[in-house]
Amino acid sequence: MGHQDKGLVLLNGEPMVAHVARRLAPQVGRLIISANRHAEHYAQYGTVVADDAPALGDFQGPLVGLAAGLVAASHADDDWVVAVPCDTPFLPHDLATRLIAEAVSAQAPLAYAMAGGQRHAACMALRPSLLPDLRAYLQAGDRKVGVWQARVGGVAACFDDAPDAFMNVNTPEELAVAERYTSQCRMS
Repeated sequence: MGHQDKGLVLLNGEPMVAHVARRLAPQVGRLIISANRHAEHYAQYGTVVADDAPALGDFQGPLVGLAAGLVAASHADDDWVVAVPCDTPFLPHDLATRLIAEAVSAQAPLAYAMAGGQRHAACMALRPSLLPDLRAYLQAGDRKVGVWQARVGGVAACFDDAPDAFMNVNTPEELAVAERYTSQCRMS
């Protein structure tokens, strides 16, 4: 995306973070956004927290941002945290409920989305109590989301009824597809 902050890339005239916030806000008690840049732009959508990436080196991936969100959630005594990337603007309207229900049913501390046989590891619900394990994993130099999720006993929550909900926008071509998708959704 040309080194742009993906959450601020416009989709149908609005930053992608606005689309994600509109989908997720009704499902959760509050929005926590991990952002190391442009905090003033993100602040209109939720509480902005910076990760501790400088302590770990340059770009460290989504788990470092997740750790920052878990710190903020643990200060508020939240039971669950629902984490999603800022470049998935079509999330299901019942994402949080279904992820948490799957985790509770399986007595697991974490559930991630699975749709059409594809794992969407960055879309997850997890207990803030996983923070110490996540920090240890990061300090060991590990960064793979799926490996960490398996390590802590994460389970898949099936979203086969909503495969397009996890459309990820990483390139200008995918942005064009997302623009067409929203146009089609408005017409139907």
